[in-house]
Amino acid sequence: MTEYKSYDREIKDRGQLTIPKKIRETGRIGEGDWVTIIPAGEALIILPKRFDLDEARKKIRKILKDSGITEEDLLKGLEEEREALYEETYGRKGR
Repeated sequence: MTEYKSYDREIKDRGQLTIPKKIRETGRIGEGDWVTIIPAGEALIILPKRFDLDEARKKIRKILKDSGITEEDLLKGLEEEREALYEETYGRKGR
């Protein structure tokens, strides 16, 4: 049976709440991550927000557009990185 521990925390200025490190690690929540807060009666449920594939695609496209990198440039760079890593790991070029 899983043991659950409660944590009491003060709500800071502007509604800020510090989530204890152990809970952040368990939920794999880090700085800059988003959470979903669901009101459930007098309780609140806080869940890590996981992006679905469509959201990830949109974010990647926005980053590429903002940085001026084309998809082709990105793929070429990934191929170059793979080749360099292969050569570094195995001491010879791949393929």
